[in-house]
Amino acid sequence: MTNFLIRIFVREYKNTQDPAVRQRYGKFAGAVGIVTNFLLFLAKLLAGLLTGSVSVVADAVNNLSDSASSVITLVGFKLSEKPADAEHPYGHARIEYISGMIVAFLILMLGFQLAGTSVGKILQPENAFFSWLTLVILILSILGKGWQFLFYRKVGKTISSPTISATAADSLNDVVSTSAVLLGLLITQWTRFNLDGYMGLAVALLILFNGVKVIMETSSPLLGKAPSRELVEKMCHKILSYPGILGIHDLAVHSYGAGRCFATVHCEVSAASDMMESHDVVDTIERDFLRQEGIHLVIHMDPIDISDEKTMQLRETVRKKLAELDPVISMHDFRVVWGISHSNVIFDVCVPFGYPVEDEELQHRVQNCVKEISPDYFAIVTVDHDYVPQE
Repeated sequence: MTNFLIRIFVREYKNTQDPAVRQRYGKFAGAVGIVTNFLLFLAKLLAGLLTGSVSVVADAVNNLSDSASSVITLVGFKLSEKPADAEHPYGHARIEYISGMIVAFLILMLGFQLAGTSVGKILQPENAFFSWLTLVILILSILGKGWQFLFYRKVGKTISSPTISATAADSLNDVVSTSAVLLGLLITQWTRFNLDGYMGLAVALLILFNGVKVIMETSSPLLGKAPSRELVEKMCHKILSYPGILGIHDLAVHSYGAGRCFATVHCEVSAASDMMESHDVVDTIERDFLRQEGIHLVIHMDPIDISDEKTMQLRETVRKKLAELDPVISMHDFRVVWGISHSNVIFDVCVPFGYPVEDEELQHRVQNCVKEISPDYFAIVTVDHDYVPQE
């Protein structure tokens, strides 16, 4: 059913790389949430008022807050369409993350409210009139919320949206909470022992836990989340496929929301090659990345002297020594200032964030490795940290 609705209401639904299509997905998901949650709110409110069940009324209010969350999602996707301007030169796509955090805070507010209501019912139990209408409405609500979860999960994965994924998590919470309300009513009816308050409190704690989890997931892109290893490997492979590119390092990727990706990288080229030709290759790479990948790439060109056999041999020797020290250490920007009494060996090493050795200690160890090659070599080492997450 989800695929059928998407084909009908999302124009060019297969072209998910197009920001306009992605916006259509987001706005459609928001509209679906507004309508379905408001209908569930009306049905549960009616059932709760007819039976006098506080838990059912609270569950109805839960659906009303979900409808409000869908309005926020819809507005968030609409605002994220705004083009870049003087105050926001990287666009407004991160508004989507902010709307996701608002949804998460609404989840937390709901969790605290349900917890308070549940504690009140534990301290002062209230008997509710059992109704088959209420039973049917709650079962239909569980089925509807289950479909919502699958729908939002499908859309969230299709367009890689943290906001819609957060809404999917909220829908799954609603399945659990409504099931708990239903189970509490049935147990109360069968045993005359009122479990509504205890079940409600357990569900409230689950909702609070998931609310905190969603906040952490949606705040990560705002803080500057590391790019995925798949994206980095794809970028590196593509850049190295161009003629004249001997190596790359210091790749940094910055996301300002879907379709707003910026990156910088250092590309090594032969110092003996024509600089105009090398610059033309670099320009071609930048244009291709923008056109084919939607990534605004800026390249710094590092010329290296590959004709100096002595330097190249020392470079390879140092690389092997570093691999023996620790395979995760990489090296770049290698050059040598040859002298009569001693020679300065200058290069950068790169290690992942969280590397167990402090930078100064690592510099000392690397310098000792170079000294082992020859006591006449003095290593001048700069330590960089990799932007790529380690597996």
